[in-house]
Amino acid sequence: MNLITSVIIITILLSMILAMVSFWLPQMTPDHEKLSPYECGFDPLGSARLPFSMRFFLVAILFLLFDLEIALLLPLPWGDQLATPVTTFLWATAVLLMLTLGLIYEWVQGGLEWAE
Repeated sequence: MNLITSVIIITILLSMILAMVSFWLPQMTPDHEKLSPYECGFDPLGSARLPFSMRFFLVAILFLLFDLEIALLLPLPWGDQLATPVTTFLWATAVLLMLTLGLIYEWVQGGLEWAE
């Protein structure tokens, strides 16, 4: 048996064993607390369909945007090993400049003000 066949057989067997164990292992004893939409231990006091603040939504979107910026710039230290590192650094500088200008615009427009 060659290596690829062995790996495929082991993968299939392991997947089947894990699927069977996960089917029979959990204890199926639901109670009132587990069947409720909130698993916090007390009854919900109000409706879950209440509107939320648009400012919270905007701040959350800005956080995701700048979090994505960090993820895009993580491989930058390895950019100096490329054939043209100057081009890589120019693109990274352009991205940072654009995001900085966007942050300044949001700040001036009052999009980062949490309380009025």
